[in-house]
Amino acid sequence: MRASRRALLAAGGALALPGCSPARIAAALTPSGGYAVRRDIAYGPLPRHRVDLYTPEAGGADAPLVVFLHGGAWRNGSKDTYGFLGEAFASRGIATAVPNYRLYPQVRFPAFVEDCALAMAWAGSAADLPRGKRVLAGHSAGAHIAMLLALDPRWQVVPPAGVVGIAGPYDFLPLRRGGFLADLFGGTDRTETQPITFADRPGPPMLLQHGLADRTVLPEQSERLAARRRAAGHPVSVATYADVGHIDIIGSLLAPLRPIAPPVLGDIADFVGSLSRS
Repeated sequence: MRASRRALLAAGGALALPGCSPARIAAALTPSGGYAVRRDIAYGPLPRHRVDLYTPEAGGADAPLVVFLHGGAWRNGSKDTYGFLGEAFASRGIATAVPNYRLYPQVRFPAFVEDCALAMAWAGSAADLPRGKRVLAGHSAGAHIAMLLALDPRWQVVPPAGVVGIAGPYDFLPLRRGGFLADLFGGTDRTETQPITFADRPGPPMLLQHGLADRTVLPEQSERLAARRRAAGHPVSVATYADVGHIDIIGSLLAPLRPIAPPVLGDIADFVGSLSRS
């Protein structure tokens, strides 16, 4: 059973890969009922400043709103891939905004963080959005950006009520000299690019999720950030999942996989619900 579940999760994860043609299959497997979609809403002046909004039909006006930042190593990815995630969150009464942001090599740090801060500002002020609490979430590179937005005071235009990091890199210096990451982040040892640099600062409640089989971003990334937050007296929860890899964890949100998947969606929904009750 463990092997079959892992194989199915891996297949679902492949559907979530940016630019992967099976993404069309994911769209076909995603239920179309129970939520409304508004696409390509402008949150800023540039072509990549567009966001898709998924709103649950039941109680949507008062739903909490998750701003979800996609992964893709800061150089790939598109909001267009994540309809399955919008449906998954809507099935739990959560609205979702999925923005695009500029990517390497068109831009370098901190331009993509600035874009996502602009998207959060839009989520905090735009008309016709659900009225519930604003929560930041992201997968992989998106989790890195989400944690910077939540912890580095430079970016806290609209402080989120909570933040969810899914398989995120938070403490990955030094960078290899001559590699694309050193070019992306402007050097091999710039501490201001690392969420863990700001781990001691006040910030919102945090949920860190990681698959224990992740070999792209090791689970120790979440463990180290959580340890620093706890040591500083700030609220943080960690959820780990056996036999789940870097892409499996986000692919587990696909509707056909949820009955056999680890409780990634349920853990997020419980966390968001706890913020709404506080």
